[in-house]
Amino acid sequence: MPIYEYECKECGKRFDAMQKFSDEPLKECKFCGGEVRKLMGTPALQFKGSGWYVTDYAGKTPKPAGNSKDSGKNEKSGASAKADTSASCASCPPARSDDK
Repeated sequence: MPIYEYECKECGKRFDAMQKFSDEPLKECKFCGGEVRKLMGTPALQFKGSGWYVTDYAGKTPKPAGNSKDSGKNEKSGASAKADTSASCASCPPARSDDK
């Protein structure tokens, strides 16, 4: 259900109201009884029931990245990784050592 924001024209207080799409907009302030206007903006939604993150996924923890069978096969050692970073490609300009 969408949650809409209203503002009272008399007391200036703002409040939220959870309403169906088919409900008429509120006309009376819940604090002073004055006339209210619906504020324009993106309405918030509140999803209920099973199938949403809070009920299905919130308690589960992700698997650590290091437990994969192939995790060690494609990793490079520190020495070879350094050698790869200093290599340049044919379309790249040469590195200058005097840049500051």
